[in-house]
Amino acid sequence: MSELPNDLLVENRKKLPDDLRFLVEKYPRENWAGHANLGEMARFWLQRHDMFRELGSMLQKSVGDYREGVLRPADFAQWFAPRLRFFLQQLHHHHQVEDLHYFPVFARAERRLQRGFDILDSDHHVIHDALERNAETAREFLVALQQNADKQRLAADAYANENERLIHMLTRHLFDEEDLIIPLMLDRGEAELGIQG
Repeated sequence: MSELPNDLLVENRKKLPDDLRFLVEKYPRENWAGHANLGEMARFWLQRHDMFRELGSMLQKSVGDYREGVLRPADFAQWFAPRLRFFLQQLHHHHQVEDLHYFPVFARAERRLQRGFDILDSDHHVIHDALERNAETAREFLVALQQNADKQRLAADAYANENERLIHMLTRHLFDEEDLIIPLMLDRGEAELGIQG
């Protein structure tokens, strides 16, 4: 994996480079839902991404509710821990499947998008590290819930910062991944790509 320029890193990127946007310009996002080639796999992909967005937002809201005193520590921990575990595990698995199976298929199908898949692959490495930091900071936060108010507040702040960073990167990544992959599916059709659901 080659090193990306600073402006293409998932932490900094505003959008995919223009030379990778030729298919999304041909198939703009607002036309996806009604397109004849929006197949089962594309719909599933978009649903998974929506699930990650929704769950990430729910986790952020729960931390905010805890910090504002809306949720007591025990209630927060009981709600938060299993959902965070599910979120982190599902995201890790989703990225593995993409890296090992789908990205190579898509890159072979449209060579002009290879650099885009390199960018997404780089994102996965950065996000993987952020997932590990998120899990560790969450563990420290949950332990601190058994301690005094100062330790709880410090741990909550540390986790909230780490989670905000992860969600920012994830949001950018999911959007760019959709802009690269869904138009390719619409252009070629899932059967031609060999990825029918």
